[in-house]
Amino acid sequence: MKSDGQIEKQICSKIFDNREFGFLKITVERSLRLNFQVSEDRLARLSEQKAFQDLATSKKRKDAQVQQLEMEMGESLQNQILDALRCLDGDRLYMSRAEFMRDLDKVLKDAGLKLKEPVIKAILAALGEADPEAEICRDKKGNPEPDSNLRDTEIVPLPDDITLPIPLGYDKDASVDELIKLVKKHCEVYFEAEVLPHVPDAWIDFSKTKVGYEIPLNRHFYVYQPPRSLDEIENDIKTLEADIMAMLGEVV
Repeated sequence: MKSDGQIEKQICSKIFDNREFGFLKITVERSLRLNFQVSEDRLARLSEQKAFQDLATSKKRKDAQVQQLEMEMGESLQNQILDALRCLDGDRLYMSRAEFMRDLDKVLKDAGLKLKEPVIKAILAALGEADPEAEICRDKKGNPEPDSNLRDTEIVPLPDDITLPIPLGYDKDASVDELIKLVKKHCEVYFEAEVLPHVPDAWIDFSKTKVGYEIPLNRHFYVYQPPRSLDEIENDIKTLEADIMAMLGEVV
C-alpha cells in the first residue's frame, strides 16, 4: 500500500487460535511484616476496634438493669485490658510478632485475663504497624502470612501447548485444581523471571487463579515507526521560529 508517497508492505489481517487470546490472572502475595509497640498513641487506637468496643455493649434490650450491668462489666474489662497492656514497656518496639505475643500472654495471664480470639486480634491490629524491616508474621504451621495491602496480580499468557476448552468451571465455587495441574509450571517460570527478581519474598496463591480473554490489537498489529531524525526536527523548529519572528515583526 502507499503511505506518504512510499510503497510499503503492511499486515492487515492475521489468523489466530482462540487459545492465543486467553490469559491467566495470578495472585501474587507478599509476606506480612509488622512491628508492635504499646505506646499511648497505639493504645488509643484500640478503642476504635469493634471487638474491643463490643465488650462494653449489651444485647439485653428488654431488661435495662441487666443491660446496664453488662455494659459496666464490659467497661471494667476494657480498663483491665488497658492496665495490663501498660505493664509492657511503652518505649520498646517489637520487631517480631511472636516475641510480642509471648510478652502479651504473660501480662494478660498475670492480670488474670483470658480473652477471646477476636479481642486478641483487635489488640494486635491496634498495636501493630506495617514495617518492611520487621520479621515475617507466620501462622501456626510456620507458613508466612500474606499482607493484603501488598497483594498484586500478574497477567500471564496461556501456555503454547494448552488446548481448549480449559478444564474450568465458571460457577461461583468452581475448583481450579484441574487448571492448576496444566499451568502451574508455566506460571512458576513466568513468576521466577518477572516477579521474584523484584520481590524475593513473594509467592503465588494458585487458589485465586482466574482465566480471561482479550483481543490485544496493539500487541498483534502495532507496527513500529522510527522517530524522525534530530536534524529533521531541528530544521522544523528553526522554520517555526523564523515564521514566529516574521509575524512578530509585522505586529511591531
